Amino acid sequence: MPGNKTREEIAAAYKSDPWWYDVRGFFILTFAYNSTLPTQLAFFGPNFGPRHLELACGTGTLLELFLKWRRWKKLPQVEIVGVDYAESMLAGAVHRFRNEAGMTFLHADAAEMPFEAASFDTCNVANAIHCLPDVDGGLRGVFRVLRPGGTMAANVLLYPRGIWPFRQIAGAINRWGMKKGILYTPYERDDIRRRILAAGFEIVNERVGGNCYDVLARKPA
Repeated sequence: MPGNKTREEIAAAYKSDPWWYDVRGFFILTFAYNSTLPTQLAFFGPNFGPRHLELACGTGTLLELFLKWRRWKKLPQVEIVGVDYAESMLAGAVHRFRNEAGMTFLHADAAEMPFEAASFDTCNVANAIHCLPDVDGGLRGVFRVLRPGGTMAANVLLYPRGIWPFRQIAGAINRWGMKKGILYTPYERDDIRRRILAAGFEIVNERVGGNCYDVLARKPA
């Protein structure tokens, strides 16, 4: 059942070696999310404003790929702040980007980020909304730190859809993830959409692909 893990238990569940976290993440992306890396690059890659927040950045593997995609597309460099609640994962990101300028990493909870209001132009929450034990607090936290007109790109794991055996495989992975503590709960699309709107956002665009709800939301100007 969702709700059976605290923030501390979830953070402890991520105390794996960064390489194992990355391998596990690829497996989950393919068989639970039923998504692909090119899909995520095309969705998250454009959402980088001049000052960008990467929430639940983990080891920084996806962030590194986003930045490589942006360089390939000749998009501008930006200032980036990465936040994660799992200190071992955050240490992996710090090490990965140790020689990069304009990047800062901070241990913090999504619902209680130590930033001034209206501090960021954009925020990405990649593969993580469904891992937050206080999803409403996390969404309000992102809303608070975004500037008016700022955008949040997020993908949210949905309860498994599709045909046998893929739906059953995804369900088994989700149950394992909740038991281990790396997944708090999947969502119904209408439920998480309502929560995003309740936090104050307006929906810019949205789509359901595989078992994921991709949404770009804006803080009203």
